[in-house]
Amino acid sequence: MACDVHTHTIFSRHAYSTIEENVRAAAELRVELLGSTDHFSCMLYPERNGAFDVRDFQYLYNLSAWPRVWCGVRLLRGVEADIVDLDGRLFGWDSPITDEINGHPLTAPTTLKERVFGKIDYAIASIHDDSFAEGASLAQTTACYVHALEDPKVLILGHTGRSGVPFDVDEVLTVAKEKGKLIEINEATLARHREAVGQCQKIAERCAEMGVMISTGTDAHISQSVGRVDHVRAMLEGIHFPQKLVATRDAQTFLGVLERAVGRPQGL
Repeated sequence: MACDVHTHTIFSRHAYSTIEENVRAAAELRVELLGSTDHFSCMLYPERNGAFDVRDFQYLYNLSAWPRVWCGVRLLRGVEADIVDLDGRLFGWDSPITDEINGHPLTAPTTLKERVFGKIDYAIASIHDDSFAEGASLAQTTACYVHALEDPKVLILGHTGRSGVPFDVDEVLTVAKEKGKLIEINEATLARHREAVGQCQKIAERCAEMGVMISTGTDAHISQSVGRVDHVRAMLEGIHFPQKLVATRDAQTFLGVLERAVGRPQGL
């Protein structure tokens, strides 16, 4: 597993390393490709006057400043975007943006999500606050994940095994396979959320049986964790998961999946 496509920097606020520290940590472990996916979520900043302020999310506006290859590591620009409702909509979809970060008015109004998603290579769609799904039926929660997969920039469903939201696994995996998108097996979940390990393994086993590709991410919130997927590797080896279904096995494979499902990043 030569790619780590779920990592965080200090701009996630509860993470502790810079993008350069993460890149250098990846290079030390000979990681071929690093995806930096800071949180795009209400966890970071509060609403102001009923909307989120674009200035709070400007760390996602200038990602083109990053080199595409840094210390020999291919670097992708991503976000981990929160799923916020049963329609599978993602954070920022309903937050209007009328001004640039310098206060100049935009020529046409847009939303925070549209502005940010125009800057990234891919998104991981995850649930961190499951309160919107309280009392929902299995059909509703399943449709939530299916609709998230339908977003053109969403490549990966993040840590579904610990989301706290039950869903029809086979139905979601069928859609992921049809769209060429990925189900994540998350290192941080396996290492720190032992109560979720059983569900994660069931999802991985169904991916293997149904021929659905997975991504493996550390969900690193400090550079020391980047590229270290010991728990993921142990699980996948334990269930004899087919290597051909691991999209993160090398940079070439992951970039091919990304290009087919979302589009090839500029500069790569």
